Amino acid sequence: MSAELVEALRELEREKGISFETILRGLEEALASAYKSWVRGHVAEEEEDQTEDFRVTLDPESGDMRVFHQQLDEDGTVTSEEEVPAPEDFKGRIAAQTAKQVILQKLRDAEREITYEEFAGREGDVVTGIVQQDSHRYTLLDLGKVEALLPVQEQVPAESYRHGERLKAYIVEVRRTSKGPQIIVSRTHPELLKKLFELEVPEVAEGIVELKAVAREPGHRSKVAVVSHEPGVDAVGACVGAKGSRVRMVVNELKGEKIDVVEWSDDPSRFVAKALAPASVKEVRILEDKQTAEVIVPDYQLSLAIGKEGQNARLAARLTGWRIDIKSESQVAEEEAARRARPVEQPPAAEPSSEERPTEEPSAERPAEEPSPEEHPAEEPSGGETAAGPDEPAAPNVPPVPEAGPEPESPEPSEAQPRAAAGGAAAGDGEPSEAPADESAPGEPEADPQQVAPGEPSPETLEAAPQGGEEAERA
Repeated sequence: MSAELVEALRELEREKGISFETILRGLEEALASAYKSWVRGHVAEEEEDQTEDFRVTLDPESGDMRVFHQQLDEDGTVTSEEEVPAPEDFKGRIAAQTAKQVILQKLRDAEREITYEEFAGREGDVVTGIVQQDSHRYTLLDLGKVEALLPVQEQVPAESYRHGERLKAYIVEVRRTSKGPQIIVSRTHPELLKKLFELEVPEVAEGIVELKAVAREPGHRSKVAVVSHEPGVDAVGACVGAKGSRVRMVVNELKGEKIDVVEWSDDPSRFVAKALAPASVKEVRILEDKQTAEVIVPDYQLSLAIGKEGQNARLAARLTGWRIDIKSESQVAEEEAARRARPVEQPPAAEPSSEERPTEEPSAERPAEEPSPEEHPAEEPSGGETAAGPDEPAAPNVPPVPEAGPEPESPEPSEAQPRAAAGGAAAGDGEPSEAPADESAPGEPEADPQQVAPGEPSPETLEAAPQGGEEAERA
């Protein structure tokens, strides 16, 4: 290798940024591999010897080449090394071709590495490229030193890309591949909107105005929440610009995508009301336990607050992080009326059980059906008169002995006298010694024909008959 080649490598180091030592080491490895192949082709051996190798060194000043023959052990460790003369045939044509290939390969590798290092730290930046190729799978953007890949999932559905058109894209990822760095860019990323505002609004680039949140539906509509860190700066006005000049530049870059710039607030109710712009909000109720914001709007603003296919409400929910429930004034009034009427129409309390349920006392009606003997004291006949027949002497009027418990019902005078007469007539026809079995003593209630069978004396009659006999004997 001549001194002219060494000088050429030094020039490449200055122009391409490739280290001279890197190229020199590459040349030495390539020349050693080429010399080993040349030896195998020119020296006839029965079988390939795996225990030898060659090493080539180059003088960085003069470019002289020296070849060393190495002996290796079974583990591949160098056991001995000796210098061998390099043939002139190898030094000429073969060495020149090897040097050319190595230098070109090192140049390509160095350029790829430099490009990768340049873009590896630019993830999250916006780059401008020229459309080179557009297909149904991806679009290629020429960034100068390298091409960027715009996949179909990162493209805006409504956008069409023409060959030679300039586009701004957001760098999502930088990959290292065997063919060089691969740069993935996006046109749908929400951060693209932030970067475009930084390019168009100086206050945003300087940090005076901050973009707190971004909600975007690519190609249709976006919402940006901004806040000012200086009291004298209007955040919304700074982003919109005079007559909308600044925000119009961003809209043009996004090919007509609508952008709403709203003021950010740490008060959730106020922030939600601002996020639903351009609709006007009457009231916002925050339900923190449910992470929900109930928004009340006028009836004529309901459709505007919801937006086309719910787009406005959906973007507002993404921007604020709250679940938004939008209701009109009439709906709220109906719910309030139903809520006020609900206590009157409340379901009845649980019915009491059979143990708790109040029972009807049958004794409440019994005094009316069973008058006490005190109400008719003069009409109650004696037991002796009832028990004696017509031929037997009448027993004196002795008052009956009171019994324990409730007093029996005394019959009415109109009913007791015919029954006594009928009993006497029946007794005169038969044996006059005892009263008939079916006759009851005066003062006892009449037997129920459904409860007392014919021919069976009632318990009251059986109790009254002995009393009458005892009274007759006592007289």
